[in-house]
Amino acid sequence: QVHLVESGGGLVQAGGSLRLSCAASGRAFSNYVMGWFRQFPGKERVFVAAIRWSGSSTYYADSVQGRFIISRDNAKNTVYLQMNSLKPEDTAVYYCAATLESPRMIYAWKDEYDYWGQGTQVTVSS
Repeated sequence: QVHLVESGGGLVQAGGSLRLSCAASGRAFSNYVMGWFRQFPGKERVFVAAIRWSGSSTYYADSVQGRFIISRDNAKNTVYLQMNSLKPEDTAVYYCAATLESPRMIYAWKDEYDYWGQGTQVTVSS
């Protein structure tokens, strides 16, 4: 099994920045696609960003493109989400997810991911 733990959430003013971290353990980290999703109150989890095991390819939701950057450090078994120019509508619980890459997987679909962290709250004030 793969265990994921998120950290770095908190309260920030609109226009500010935060960096989320997700530490992984249990299996070989470099073989996994890593993703970030977020969940608004009363809503389904939605895609934010994903990165392939090699770090060569990244994917972003239109709502965060140009503002957020996903990266990974396989030596530390950690994936990051750098969030810049934050808006109040970014307020949500952010979840880290992981899965072995499949030939036809769709990175933005939450059902593609097998492992999930507990989530970290991000609140952006006006």
